[in-house]
Amino acid sequence: MSPTGNTRGTVAAFVVLSLVWGASFLFMKVGLEGLSPAQLVLGRLTLGAAALVAIMLVTRRRWPRGRKIWVHMLVVSLALAVVPYSLFAWAGQYMPSSLSSIYNATTPIMTLLLMPIVLVGERLTRTQVVGLVVGLSGVVVLAGPWQLIGTGQAPELLPAQLACLGATISYGFAGLYMRRFLTSSGYDTITLSTVQIGLAAVIVWLLAPLTARGEVSLDLPVLLAVAGLGVLGTGLAYIWYNRILRDWGPARASTVTYLSPVVGVILGVVVLGESVHWNQPLGGLIVVVGVLASQGRVPGMRARTVAAAPVAAPVAAPVEGALPVESSPRE
Repeated sequence: MSPTGNTRGTVAAFVVLSLVWGASFLFMKVGLEGLSPAQLVLGRLTLGAAALVAIMLVTRRRWPRGRKIWVHMLVVSLALAVVPYSLFAWAGQYMPSSLSSIYNATTPIMTLLLMPIVLVGERLTRTQVVGLVVGLSGVVVLAGPWQLIGTGQAPELLPAQLACLGATISYGFAGLYMRRFLTSSGYDTITLSTVQIGLAAVIVWLLAPLTARGEVSLDLPVLLAVAGLGVLGTGLAYIWYNRILRDWGPARASTVTYLSPVVGVILGVVVLGESVHWNQPLGGLIVVVGVLASQGRVPGMRARTVAAAPVAAPVAAPVEGALPVESSPRE
């Protein structure tokens, strides 16, 4: 896809999308002050589905037909929404929002790790292998395992970090699954996203009697956080991203993945007073370098790209940065 220009509207959409997706982890942290993780996921998916369905109706898009595509979308709903949203929400109870936002940037690396498994017959190029090794070393620096020895850190921190990695692995699997089974579906990103989030909302509602029990405290900050997470980050974000993708192409659109963690860290420090250790931004930077290296964007390196059509995001990312990335599996 060729960029069509730097229109003011597209620049505005890029800025807003970076802010919204970067603020998602702040929204989660605030929402968890009055809701359990399962209740938070229920709220964000319900509002996100409502916003996307409204867009479908206003734009008069047609709903997918055929049992096969709905079965595939059910898998995507679990892997791209229910599972990662739940893992990030659970982890948010025990770790800073700024750290969660940095972990989210590991999604392209986890996608590369899974690519030979999910996309049968497709192998990593030498450039992608180098990027994968660099990215995984960044994950180690980000986790800072040396800090867990005799430091008195909360025992939940390590499981919380593993939960974040599990979420990004789930994002990676979902992106590859969509590339394998849904790139030729004939439906646009908004339609597939609406089905994905709608099915995910149905799933969490069915599970709610077992998982979303407990007290609820809905003060104004919690309500605003859930609304921002659901309507903006899980709903309208798809519209903004599609405009950026159309006007700038996947390579430039993917740069929002790198800005969102920066926004997340700044908001965590400024709004919530979180502290950031030296290894966290350094690890995140190494991960980004690994992603760029895997795409041949590091000077002196060229990647053999694998042709593939862009598919419906995360997250997200959706919210957490699940974006198509040119020359990587999340195209």
